[in-house]
Amino acid sequence: MASGSSSSFSGSRSRSIPSSPPPMKCFHDEITPLRTVKFHGPPQGKRFYGCPFWPRTCGYFKWADEVDEDTAISELQYEKECLEEFVKKLKENNSKLEDDVNDLALENAVKFESMESVKVDNKL
Repeated sequence: MASGSSSSFSGSRSRSIPSSPPPMKCFHDEITPLRTVKFHGPPQGKRFYGCPFWPRTCGYFKWADEVDEDTAISELQYEKECLEEFVKKLKENNSKLEDDVNDLALENAVKFESMESVKVDNKL
């Protein structure tokens, strides 16, 4: 995993991973994900690169077997690094949320104790 790197997956399309960016980009400079044809027919299961917004926008399309092996490996390594960074951020967010829940539980316990002591005082 890339250490010390940061990546943003909310809103921003830019990513700062220390490895070299993959050369596969669409016509509006977005990184093209590797996809698989899902519909039934002769090309079913065949892999291709397409614009992340394909087929709605620029229409960039290239069969994966038309790309040399080094390019494909570079793309997959980059995707792996992005996913690892994303998982790291999710774990950090999960940890923060767990801390927040624990803090709220403690606050509620203190409030409950306070309410119980007021209830006992009112009974006296």
